[in-house]
Amino acid sequence: MGAILGVIFHAIGGFGAGSFYIPFKQVKKWSWESSWLILGLSAWLVVPILTAWLTIPDLWQVLNQAEAGVKGWTYCFGLLWGIGGLTFGLSMRYLGVSLGMTIALGLCTAFGTLIPPIFKGSFTTLLQTESGLITLAGIFICLVGIAVVGLAGARKEKETQTAADDEFSLSKGLIVATLSGLLSACFAFGLEAGAPIADTAFASGASDLFKNNAVLVWILWGGMTTNGIYCVYLNRKNQTSADYTNPDAPLTKNYIWAALGGLTWYLQFFFYGMGTTFLGEEFEFASWSIHMAFIIFFSNLWGIIYKEWNGASSKTKWILALGLTIVMVSILMIGLANTITH
Repeated sequence: MGAILGVIFHAIGGFGAGSFYIPFKQVKKWSWESSWLILGLSAWLVVPILTAWLTIPDLWQVLNQAEAGVKGWTYCFGLLWGIGGLTFGLSMRYLGVSLGMTIALGLCTAFGTLIPPIFKGSFTTLLQTESGLITLAGIFICLVGIAVVGLAGARKEKETQTAADDEFSLSKGLIVATLSGLLSACFAFGLEAGAPIADTAFASGASDLFKNNAVLVWILWGGMTTNGIYCVYLNRKNQTSADYTNPDAPLTKNYIWAALGGLTWYLQFFFYGMGTTFLGEEFEFASWSIHMAFIIFFSNLWGIIYKEWNGASSKTKWILALGLTIVMVSILMIGLANTITH
């Protein structure tokens, strides 16, 4: 039952990650960097601290009590994860939205899932248990499903002529997507590095369900640092610093919608931490695959709802449906594998 709850929590988190752009799109007459900075302040600074303060007793003592090396590595992985988010946009510039997103997220899934157990030396033990083999098979099937969704996306861009042909570059795109996938996976590495912080939070009286909220503070501070610096740089370069007080823009609505987008995005981190708790220590690494799969699933559903697939052929839509089905099957496999007696 615990594994099923873990999958449910990951589903809620994936829904948040796949849906954050819906309120973000309501921001009007602001540049991207101005909107993104307000979203980031909400998602990576204000909401994480508030949530951790509400769920972690003696929060500031917990955050400061960890060894400098633990805090440093957790923060650094957050910095790298933040850079991964920025290069994610370049992937779509060179490969198109669907192809770029799928390749980057697919690589992020593989790196974030497999590297932690390899680094800890526990990967070979997975090959010796039935549940471990099913989990690895589920991860492989997940990657196959992502590839099928990517195929559907590539066909859709070709059929609807939405790809940016003048900037399309397979070689540049693959390099940037690989970099984005590896750096974005650093979020999973940050949780691994920050495990002692979670243990301290638990010892201070935090629920096992919420102990990772303390780790999220350090990781997201790192992500806010890189994204904040880049947004301020773009504000200065593009002379858009006046956006925040622009009387011609619906300022109140913009701040609310951008902050709401940030809150929605933060839900993925909040429920990701809860989901990993229920999957158990041995299969905690599989959380990343489940998380990424749900993001792909829900983001594509929103694309269907918002008619982004209009103009695509019936065959392309069937390929998309097949890919999403494969992804869901992989999620069920990974979740159920944890219920098998080793």
